[in-house]
Amino acid sequence: MTDLDIAAAQYCSVAGDLNANIERHLRFMQRAAKLGIKFLLFPELSLTGYEPSLARELAQTPDTALVQPLRELAVQLGMTTVVGLPLRHFGSDKVLIAALVFAADGSQVTYTKQHLHPGEELVFSAGNGGPLLKLGTEPVALSVCADFTHASHAQAAAQAGAGLYASSVLISDNGYVHDSALLQGYARDHAMAVLMANHGGPSGGWACAGRSAFWAPGGERVVSAQGTGDCLVIARRREGSWQGHLVEVNI
Repeated sequence: MTDLDIAAAQYCSVAGDLNANIERHLRFMQRAAKLGIKFLLFPELSLTGYEPSLARELAQTPDTALVQPLRELAVQLGMTTVVGLPLRHFGSDKVLIAALVFAADGSQVTYTKQHLHPGEELVFSAGNGGPLLKLGTEPVALSVCADFTHASHAQAAAQAGAGLYASSVLISDNGYVHDSALLQGYARDHAMAVLMANHGGPSGGWACAGRSAFWAPGGERVVSAQGTGDCLVIARRREGSWQGHLVEVNI
């Protein structure tokens, strides 16, 4: 097995402020790159915060120039980076919850959330998911929050050959025990690694739990944040074995 260096960016979004969040994402990316990270995963709707009431006015197209600095820095750092934002395709009034993938080679992939939580349909439309990513030789499947609450989603990722299931989420204090158990179960039952990036502070009226985490294939929790706040949850694979550690991010 090849070496792998990945991280969840546990991130506190600035509500509704794309420009401020882009600047903070850039700093997170630079910090992660200095630590040798090659794949960086941000939480659901990280560039705007989880703000359904603002999503329609903040929605961007996949080719928006606003995120060009993120695209360019991903290439410069050689670090594939996954960020979240509300998305609108040209000519459509539907708003999707999306993860944009800025690959280290300059390409871009869009993943759109397939399953909505109750009430999200008042603002958002269900998306179509997205293709497996390749991180070197490692197949990576994305999910966004409610996607992982459907066992069929993780099962399909495993059947497609994913070695890593990377989930961008907003999980509250009340939901954390249940939701983290689901993710750990997928690592155990499908023998694939699971990386979860959660919001590190309140967003959209939710008290987010933080506690972003990584589980190795087989279900062992290798590393997790202790609570809320900005940090990097880092997992490294060496000779087939996983190790993890936390790094606080002060920006």
